[in-house]
Amino acid sequence: MGMTHIVDRRLNGKNKSAVNRERFLRRYRGHIKKAVADAVQRRSITDIERGENVSIPSRDIQEPTFHHGQGGRREVVHPGNKEFVAGDKVPKPQGGGGQGGGQGQASPDGEGMDEFAFQITQEEFLDFLFDDLELPNLARKKLKDTESFKYVRSGFSTQGVPAKLDVVRSLRGAHARRLGLGGARKKKIRELEAQLAELLAAPDDLDPAFSHEDQIQVLEEEIARLKANVRRIPFIDDIDLRYRQHLKQPQPATSAVMFCLMDVSGSMTQMHKDIAKRFFILLYLFLKKNYKKIDVVFIRHHTSAKEVDEEEFFYSRETGGTIVSSALKLMHKIVESRYPPSEWNIYAAQASDGDNWNDDSPVCSKILADRILPLVQYYAYVEITPQDHQMLWYEYEKVMENFPQSFAMQQIADPSEIYPVFRQLFERKAA
Repeated sequence: MGMTHIVDRRLNGKNKSAVNRERFLRRYRGHIKKAVADAVQRRSITDIERGENVSIPSRDIQEPTFHHGQGGRREVVHPGNKEFVAGDKVPKPQGGGGQGGGQGQASPDGEGMDEFAFQITQEEFLDFLFDDLELPNLARKKLKDTESFKYVRSGFSTQGVPAKLDVVRSLRGAHARRLGLGGARKKKIRELEAQLAELLAAPDDLDPAFSHEDQIQVLEEEIARLKANVRRIPFIDDIDLRYRQHLKQPQPATSAVMFCLMDVSGSMTQMHKDIAKRFFILLYLFLKKNYKKIDVVFIRHHTSAKEVDEEEFFYSRETGGTIVSSALKLMHKIVESRYPPSEWNIYAAQASDGDNWNDDSPVCSKILADRILPLVQYYAYVEITPQDHQMLWYEYEKVMENFPQSFAMQQIADPSEIYPVFRQLFERKAA
């Protein structure tokens, strides 16, 4: 009997089918999420875009398999032994386990890791990374964050507000109605008036028993009645009014702008800036999953604020005192001049060590509440310090009470807290 060879000529080669891969990712979702969580702790956030290798425990990958059997009839003599007979118990080997030939990984729960490992792509890695997160307001406002709306003309309606009344079309309808209701009556009036004129022009009949006065009186009464009916037709009626009708048509708004505000005063060390940079990068990656185009605006401040590029934002040595309101004012100015909220989804993240001129902190909370938060989708404040909170934190707490859906704040004391704090700031809110 000859051997059969199977050649796979599918376009998606062996183990590369997109449908099979999706099913595979769903099946081992728990293992992949654990591997992604471990990678977040192990890797730098700046290196978090690439994929990840995932290993699967051997007990979870066992599946029924088909293979060629021996076939036919065979006669086999199995060797015996001199030590054991049926029913004997084999003792455990002394001195620990044997040296296996496999290269599997040991695991703390005693379950061996099979040699089988696979690579998840950057896209899949980010999907699992953000699996439990959600852009604020995205569920509640649904398409508003990813779509804007414009009003388009959609005919006319018989009901509406006075501001949308179309005067010309309403008068045109009223004129048509008056023609429809009064046209027949006016024609009848003209005919009766012509008969009345003939009677008035004709001489009286010689027969004294016959007179035109009765006919004239009847015609005059009928003409008067018809004219009264015509006068009762209103010049314009409610049914004549026509209002312009507009419908909301969705307009894709797939652009977002991310404002990065950072304190660069003398109290902000390079360690503080590195933590802030990792938080900003994580937020950028998160927004990149939801918007096609993202602009990033870097604003650094000490006693005055300045828009800079990324290199100067993180590594400039310029320092000074701290006036946070200068950065907020500059952000509001940039939004008004370059990023109208009707066209852009605006996000902002502010990083600071909490130090600020005390008289300036109430000004900051007022600018946030009155000018900035009504325009943005979300504003996150992270205080990078292990020390006690200062005046700025307590002022921002008042803002958070008034804007719980669009403002959040957390404290970060160590680089390992960046991702947990990020998850807290952007965790999925209950509907």
